[in-house]
Amino acid sequence: MGASPVPTDADLHALAEAAADALRAHGLTIVAAESCTGGWIAKTLTDLAGSSAWFECGVVAYSYEAKEALLGVHPHTLERHGAVSEEAVLEMVSGALARFGAGIAVAVTGIAGPSGGTPEKPVGTVWIAWKRRGGYARARLFQYAGDREAVRRHTVAAALAGVRKILTESGGESRRSVVDAVG
Repeated sequence: MGASPVPTDADLHALAEAAADALRAHGLTIVAAESCTGGWIAKTLTDLAGSSAWFECGVVAYSYEAKEALLGVHPHTLERHGAVSEEAVLEMVSGALARFGAGIAVAVTGIAGPSGGTPEKPVGTVWIAWKRRGGYARARLFQYAGDREAVRRHTVAAALAGVRKILTESGGESRRSVVDAVG
């Protein structure tokens, strides 16, 4: 099984439009908590005209201190599991939703490279989490191949696809269906 093609600008734009359509249909706003993508999710969403109607804000938090101060990630979580972990991304998404008035949040953390990887967490390791207000946070681990740009493009694409999926799935909170749909 080969690696999936790197999403193009047109692919990311189409995914942003689909997420925006779902946000508008549900009357919700979104907050993005980003580490490895450096604001690319927010940029992709706000490239769309009229995004102020459904885009609340974006937080780019690379350092441990920023994750703690801006998103409420617990120092113990970062010390024990690291920033690139399921525990950290779940706290990031929950913290973003708790701090801002949005109806849904997405959070990403990962190792985009070219350095920073370890045998346990190689370059291309990415955690993405989604949470809808009143629902449960859910996270998924991704492993992407390619250079820094490819890892970041794949991450933005998966994050946006997950937002759309959460908002369009029937029943609203099926953990498996959302997580499986964005891989």
